[in-house]
Amino acid sequence: MNAAIVGASGYGGEILVKLLAAHPKVTLKAVTSRSKAGQPVSSVIPAMRGILDEMLFENSDPAELAAREDIDVAVLALPHGAAAEYARHLVDAGKKVIDLSADFRISDPATYEEFYGAAHPDVELLGRSRYVMPELSDDSWKQKDLFACPGCYPTSILIPLLPLVKAGIVSKEHIVANSFSGTSGAGKQSKEAFSFCEVNESAKAYGVPKHRHLSEIEEQLSAAAGEKVVMQFNPHLAPMNRGIATTITVPSNGSSIEGLYAEWEKTYAGKPFVCILPSDTRPDTKYVVGTNRVDISAVKDQRTGNFVITSAEDNLVKGASGQAVQILNLWQGWEETTGLI
Repeated sequence: MNAAIVGASGYGGEILVKLLAAHPKVTLKAVTSRSKAGQPVSSVIPAMRGILDEMLFENSDPAELAAREDIDVAVLALPHGAAAEYARHLVDAGKKVIDLSADFRISDPATYEEFYGAAHPDVELLGRSRYVMPELSDDSWKQKDLFACPGCYPTSILIPLLPLVKAGIVSKEHIVANSFSGTSGAGKQSKEAFSFCEVNESAKAYGVPKHRHLSEIEEQLSAAAGEKVVMQFNPHLAPMNRGIATTITVPSNGSSIEGLYAEWEKTYAGKPFVCILPSDTRPDTKYVVGTNRVDISAVKDQRTGNFVITSAEDNLVKGASGQAVQILNLWQGWEETTGLI
């Protein structure tokens, strides 16, 4: 496949460049950024020195990109609102698109407007897209032209929780998820709140009680449950560069810890990027950073009757760019782990 990365100067874009430049079945044809146009990719992303020395950042023009015959698939690493314009041009030109923004993650335009503060930029194209969680989506998504890649927080919550909700192993009410994310999750921002002195040796909650990713989490859980699911989501900024650690507390619905693990084992059998840890082991961000893996475990609190479920992932890989490459691999019928191990 010949690929383009649109908006490659952010953290997620950098990871995409590294992954696709090394992918044995992908040729990277274009890397775009309006702010970096004309600059060598290897000077903006020094890890690419000696690898992409001849490639320059191109200007991000959606019509020009769509007209190029040497591009089969484009991965959009753009902010919500901006991604839809590029997706429209590219899909209309017959390209495949994998979008890392929120523009096609929410199927209900009213929910998108409620959480993102603006009308959906392309409702017609939204109806032609498909939200893809590689481990949980059925194969029908492969017939689409536009794939929405799940968000970082939703991945850390949905992977362990969604199959349990779907199977009735846990309650659909009184779900609380607390997540801690490294500062790279905020992107490259020169804001005081993200300066070293503000984030170092400090952790704090933010975006409560209605973080934007809650819309995606609740919509997916509701679809799995067959009824509306409302939950509490409390994201935190943690003093680390990368990684997400999530703890979910949910009533056990009378189920045993053995029943929970049996459901996980059934759901994730043969899934290379979900690692189920023993009940007495807690996932640690240290061991997932740089991988496309989610580590999960659970324990039952006999005093409260709750399950306490924990997960850890790299927010930039499994939570974004690595998952996009995983989607590309599955769509093309390549080995799922190609370019990711």
